[in-house]
Amino acid sequence: MLFIDWNPSIEAFRIGSFAMRWYALCWLIGLLAAYFIVRRLYIQQKIKETLFEPLFIYCFLGILIGARLGHCLFYEPDYFLSSGQHMVEMLIPIRFLPDGGWRFTGYAGLASHGGTIGLIITLLLYVRKTKLNLWTVLDNIAIATPITACFIRLGNLMNSEIIGKVTDVPWAFVFQQVDMQPRHPGQLYEAIAYALLFVIGLYFYRKSPQKVGTGFFFGLCLTYIFTARFFIEYSKEVQEAFEASLPLDMGQLLSIPFVVIGILCMKGGKWMTWLAQKV
Repeated sequence: MLFIDWNPSIEAFRIGSFAMRWYALCWLIGLLAAYFIVRRLYIQQKIKETLFEPLFIYCFLGILIGARLGHCLFYEPDYFLSSGQHMVEMLIPIRFLPDGGWRFTGYAGLASHGGTIGLIITLLLYVRKTKLNLWTVLDNIAIATPITACFIRLGNLMNSEIIGKVTDVPWAFVFQQVDMQPRHPGQLYEAIAYALLFVIGLYFYRKSPQKVGTGFFFGLCLTYIFTARFFIEYSKEVQEAFEASLPLDMGQLLSIPFVVIGILCMKGGKWMTWLAQKV
């Protein structure tokens, strides 16, 4: 059968000694797209521009730190919690060498569940500082989040990482940097799912902009993304060996609480008003 041979360079372009990798470029495009989308939403909702400016920094730090800590603590706790040096490696993109030196590695592991937790925590801090309504902020971010998630998964595809299981479907990818087996392009499945959610979110926003501030879009985003993630996980190879002995892999186990929270937010209730007041 004719499968898709996949062997792209990890570098999008190079200028002298500086190289921009596809993964970093996709992250950048995704974050910038979300930046301009949320900025437009703030303008449409007549929220002061001065309240928008710090939002990007909060989101960037929350996603990056949360995603990094999530990977280290959820997928490789035995390594990263085994020594002080390894704990330093969680936040600083280096690897200490046996001879006492170190080398720059970049952030080789980022977990979307950790990034979501980090983002929510920093948005709570942002809301406390700006005094904006919690659910207005979360809903606006939720409308833009899927496009960022889409580009991150495209970055994973360009990196030939988070590969799928061996399959004989005609659209299987042969990740030549991994092996010569035809595999499900799980990264592409997720990217398509998140792009579709972005379109759905925009549709609901244009039909019912008054729903911003109710928690509906935040709930929709959590429910859709992590339901999709739960089922797409069945097409992926496990990321760490310990997952093979689990009834569900780590990505699925971590997705369940987010789906429950998402459904509760879409349903609404007095607890949401209480939470907004407490923050």
